[in-house]
Amino acid sequence: MNRREFITRFGLSALTLSSTSSFAASSGLILPKEEHRTLKIKNLHTGDSVNATYWEHGEYLIDGLAELYFAMRDHRANLVTAMDIDLLDTLHGIQSQFDNHQEIYLLSGYRSPKTNESLRKQQEGVAKHSLHMQGRALDFRMPGISNRYLSQASLSISNGGVGYYRNSGFIHLDTGRKRHWVR
Repeated sequence: MNRREFITRFGLSALTLSSTSSFAASSGLILPKEEHRTLKIKNLHTGDSVNATYWEHGEYLIDGLAELYFAMRDHRANLVTAMDIDLLDTLHGIQSQFDNHQEIYLLSGYRSPKTNESLRKQQEGVAKHSLHMQGRALDFRMPGISNRYLSQASLSISNGGVGYYRNSGFIHLDTGRKRHWVR
């Protein structure tokens, strides 16, 4: 499914998304005053690179969100879902904290239930009710920034879960309850 098919299929062109003030009030996240939010992401499994502005002048932009959702798709099943906007804003906050304009390396975004179950059978530590299946979690790293430091920064910004996977070399970020772990 390409980006245009995704927008058409899910009717995103008709969506009205919340403004930054309602987001900030609901999440408690304090974001610096800014004119736009852009994420540069490279999906390490598909090779997809996206540089998408998804928020501008107080409004979320459908085209930018669709590009990000497509890049964060379940590459095994080639399925796309809308990712949690709080998750994208948290990731943007982390990226902004480092003033890093390099791509964020995405290891996992959305996972279909079938993909998640398959991964559970292959690997230890994959949650049965993973927030990846709801578009509320992602696994990432940032080139040039140690994962230990990235984990600490993520903990300071996130209102959800942060996992530091030392041996696997990535950070898990989600919009579930506030918690953290190291594996």
